[in-house]
Amino acid sequence: MRKSLLKITSVVLGAAREFLARQGFVELLPVILAPVTDPLRHTTDRALVKAYGREWHLTRSMIFHKQAAVRLWPRIFSFSPNIRLEPAERGRTGRHLFEFVQLDLEMREASREQVMELGEQLLLFIFKQVEEECSQELAELGRSLPPLNPPFPRITYQQAQQEYGPEFEGPLSRAASTPIWVVDFPLQAREFYDREDPTRPGILLDMDLIYPQGFGEALSGGEREHQPERIRKRILAQGLSLRAYRPLLSLAEEGLPPSAGFGIGIERLVRFIAGVDHVREVRLFPRVPGEVSLL
Repeated sequence: MRKSLLKITSVVLGAAREFLARQGFVELLPVILAPVTDPLRHTTDRALVKAYGREWHLTRSMIFHKQAAVRLWPRIFSFSPNIRLEPAERGRTGRHLFEFVQLDLEMREASREQVMELGEQLLLFIFKQVEEECSQELAELGRSLPPLNPPFPRITYQQAQQEYGPEFEGPLSRAASTPIWVVDFPLQAREFYDREDPTRPGILLDMDLIYPQGFGEALSGGEREHQPERIRKRILAQGLSLRAYRPLLSLAEEGLPPSAGFGIGIERLVRFIAGVDHVREVRLFPRVPGEVSLL
């Protein structure tokens, strides 16, 4: 099985690069250490390294680097290694690693609608490449890929909670027969960099894509706050330190363009394509929360 998963992962990476290059994207080298990184308030510990008289964060996502990079090129992406020290119990979900790779992309002057359409076409292209190049591997895994027929259906965060409960991701994913978008998260549910809809206070212009068949979250993203006064207000509202996010605020004061983008976990994508139980199967050297690895 591991050989099949290695082949599928390689094809997924190649297909994503090919699709994005055709769409005018350029690839950034990933950032491993940074003076500031994604707050991700739902997780616990921060992974820090001391060097050159200061502390550096191991990257949790390249969100701030993406916003900076689109000042130079309108469409960028990176295969970003992320370190997120999740609680040990998340090792049993089948979806969590504390070291994983995320395809992170951003588009200057883009709307949520544009990046959602791009995400649908990206997945469609990847699936076609996998079906063409990995038929033997899929057969060995006993996996038939579910059909993808964009545009995918949508449900609002409020509707999802009403129909499936406060922790709706699992029930919604198990009930779905196709990927489904969750849109319009409330302000308090996400991070300060997600843009608030100027016409609907308290609602964010963001989205998650949920895989069907119980595989859970596929990607997460949306439009970004780019005005310094808006970023400052949102940081304070979440009880975070302005000093900690001074690098981002300095960039915003220099001028950040409006942008939108998303991140999609590679291991989760391959898990869904291959139909395996846990993302650990996708990595030769998995880093599972709460587990010790010998290599």
